[in-house]
Amino acid sequence: MLANADDAADATQESLVSAVRSLSRFDGRSSFGTWIYRIATNACIDELRRRRRRPLVGLEREGADEGPASGSGGTFGTLTEDPSDAAARRVDVDAALLALPLEFRTAVVLRDLCDLTYEEIARVLDVPVGTVRSRIARGRSALADLLGAPWNPPGSQNVKTQLGTEEINT
Repeated sequence: MLANADDAADATQESLVSAVRSLSRFDGRSSFGTWIYRIATNACIDELRRRRRRPLVGLEREGADEGPASGSGGTFGTLTEDPSDAAARRVDVDAALLALPLEFRTAVVLRDLCDLTYEEIARVLDVPVGTVRSRIARGRSALADLLGAPWNPPGSQNVKTQLGTEEINT
């Protein structure tokens, strides 16, 4: 969601500290995983807000073209695929994800990369399930347009299968 390893590390640290501080307030209405995803999503959104307030110094921010999982191996690509092709595709996907509006990006990332169910995403984002489905469909459609990939009807596959990688049923 953040497309910057340093910002992601900051958001991870903030979300873990927040989770520990808030543990006594966890009431069990949702699963613990959903609760943690909510905290992590809020930390990412807060980091994006902080980033907007930071002045950019110099011509380009260092690492601006790095993807969200740069250096982490990533989940895109297959074992038989040339690693440079997989890396290039990952950079393209990361850039396309960053071009999506935040509400679409968040829903797509939580569904297709974090494998949360629609109901879990609805609880994390505090929106109705129908809104989650709409955001995911619109986000996937926009990603397909940005990546120049053919688009299949919403719900038929996710970002990973759109790119010809591992299959996950939605």
